[in-house]
Amino acid sequence: MIKRFLCYFLTCLVCSPALAQFRIEVSGVGLTQVPVVIAPFKGQDALPQKISEIIKADLERSGQFRVIASPAGVFDEASRPELSALRQSGADAFASGSVTRLADGRFDVRFRLWDVVKGQDMGGRSFAVTVPDLRLAAHRVADDIYEKLTGDKGVFSTRIAYVTKAGQRYQLWVADADGENAQSALASPEPIISPAWSPDGNQLAYVSFESRKPVVYVHNVATGKRRLIANFKGSNSAPAWSPDGSTLALTLSRDGGSQLFLLAAAGGEPRRLIQSSSIDTEPVFSPDGQHIYFVSDRGGSPQIYRVSARGQNVERITFAGAYNISPAISQDGRWLAYISRLGGAYKLHLMNLADATVSVITDSAADESPSFSPNGKMLVYATQQQGREALMTSTLDGKVRARLSGQQGDIREPHWGPFFK
Repeated sequence: MIKRFLCYFLTCLVCSPALAQFRIEVSGVGLTQVPVVIAPFKGQDALPQKISEIIKADLERSGQFRVIASPAGVFDEASRPELSALRQSGADAFASGSVTRLADGRFDVRFRLWDVVKGQDMGGRSFAVTVPDLRLAAHRVADDIYEKLTGDKGVFSTRIAYVTKAGQRYQLWVADADGENAQSALASPEPIISPAWSPDGNQLAYVSFESRKPVVYVHNVATGKRRLIANFKGSNSAPAWSPDGSTLALTLSRDGGSQLFLLAAAGGEPRRLIQSSSIDTEPVFSPDGQHIYFVSDRGGSPQIYRVSARGQNVERITFAGAYNISPAISQDGRWLAYISRLGGAYKLHLMNLADATVSVITDSAADESPSFSPNGKMLVYATQQQGREALMTSTLDGKVRARLSGQQGDIREPHWGPFFK
């Protein structure tokens, strides 16, 4: 963990071996969960991906739902379930659907949701997809069920980015929100660090050491094309997008030390944000774009501060503990996630910015790089389990955590992408 922090302060990082495939283990129970039945989708047994199992995993990982066993029988989107029996089983909601192969080779994925308590049909949707998009269709069904039952948008069809190292090969990956379907966006013999999604989800900013020094690129995820955005004297690191996508905050050492600058996303001459003799790094914008949170040692140890986007009124945010880094702000502006060192352990913390109350989210000892889901209800972060780096998701209360793990190796630097525009 200390090495990771020095990476931002000294632009050095040791990355980890690669993971390309994941499985999910959910542990813990939430305080209140909606009991829901997800019936096996009619026709799914002939598919490489079982739609209902993906939906179940998504809903359980959110912490909002408790999936209970489906009654015997075959159900599809046209079925009317026996609501009285479902009520007796403790279910509040029931979803069923089907998967049918179309003449053009695509698959028609349909579902319908029932409110068991009220006895109401809550509607459904259909998606015509190719085989590679069957998982995406399942995630979209889970999104719809989540939104209908909670009132909040689901995030299961969004994406995450992360970095791996296998041997001397570094890779930037883009994967589904459950870690599956990972696609390599970039491979390099030199380190890649600090991936950050643009607000529209089309681009990733990241730091590459390909030129034997840290420089910042902006990478179009769909086309694979990229452009060099910051290659100034010294190091160029820690890019973060403004909410409107017009500006990047980043750390440059062009004037000596590590200092915060603002740079137009189209490129050009950067503007120094703060005049400081301290080391300032890891900037992140507030959701309204009016403030920037960052890490500084100006008080003698790394702490999180906030400054206006105009560079005025610097104020310290974290006070508990002597070592607080890696700020992330929820999309509603209510929560600050960060990593704090406690007795040699590095743990994920969550602060309510309204009253500055802080809670410890994890029981692990080497957490890093927290990032909020776009609906602000979950976090993704990296940690160590059994001596290996792993990705985890957690609810904000820490009650439900899901491990995204693979067959071998380690992964680092996760960042959760936005809703698709």
